[in-house]
Amino acid sequence: MDLKMDSENSMKSQGKQRAFLSLKRREALSALVFVSPTLLLLLVFSFIPIFYSFWVSLQRWNLIQPPVYTGIENYINVFKDRYFRQALVNTLYFTGVSVPLTVMLSLGLAIMLNRKIRFISFYRTGYYIPVITSIVAVSVIWTWIYNGDTGLLNKVLASIGITGPNWLFDPGWAMPAVIIMTIWKNVGYYMVIYLAGLQGIDKSYYEAAEIDGATRWNCFRHVTLPMLAPTTQFIVIMAVISALQVFGQIYVMTGGGPVGSTTTVVYLIYQTAFSAFKVGYASAIAFIFFIVVFGLTLLQWKISRGRVEFM
Repeated sequence: MDLKMDSENSMKSQGKQRAFLSLKRREALSALVFVSPTLLLLLVFSFIPIFYSFWVSLQRWNLIQPPVYTGIENYINVFKDRYFRQALVNTLYFTGVSVPLTVMLSLGLAIMLNRKIRFISFYRTGYYIPVITSIVAVSVIWTWIYNGDTGLLNKVLASIGITGPNWLFDPGWAMPAVIIMTIWKNVGYYMVIYLAGLQGIDKSYYEAAEIDGATRWNCFRHVTLPMLAPTTQFIVIMAVISALQVFGQIYVMTGGGPVGSTTTVVYLIYQTAFSAFKVGYASAIAFIFFIVVFGLTLLQWKISRGRVEFM
């Protein structure tokens, strides 16, 4: 009798396990069906082009004659190329200056616009308009603003007795001019993200801090900043990646000049591939730069991971 009951219990247990596994398989199959379009798009438009680009980076190819396999020769030449080193320094300079200023300014604007003031929706919309405006259109407008003879900025400076430089044609001022324009263009996007983070902070934290006698600065330092740490981490990572890939404003406003002072790595890749027609060499630069961007992003993530407590 006991053996019969044990056998029945064992069969029931096995049946439940089979049903559970069958359910898990159906769920996995359903998930695969839903994600398959995205995977297909990634395969066609990302992974295949990436592998093809790597294959091209091992060739000497000018788009006219058949490609010639050269192994890692292109990669060796990239590290010897002073133009690549200059472009990399320019890119890191652009990133190192624009990202901190963008983050701080967007946080400050978000804090100001998180209060109940008149026309708050108008201000929020106004700061966000540059984000949705074409980078080409914005770059053309700022090129006019920076014009050394008829530009609005130099006219304003002249009205207060200051002679402005020829912004986009001065090697010392061209990159700062592009950085200012980029900050103006991007700050609204990160401001909106910070606004969402600020509105997610429980008001009781501020009430408790005020009861303990905390000043506004102490509330900002010990409540706002720690609670916004995950948001700040996300913004910094996204801003760094975006800054490292800067291209549109460089192409329209300076063309990489004067004397290469605003040539970034992405613009150098464009010039090498479509002006010099060194497609294999340009692909090698792109892969080396990919490693640089990936390494910086990973380092940034590891440094901030131990300091950020996700909620």
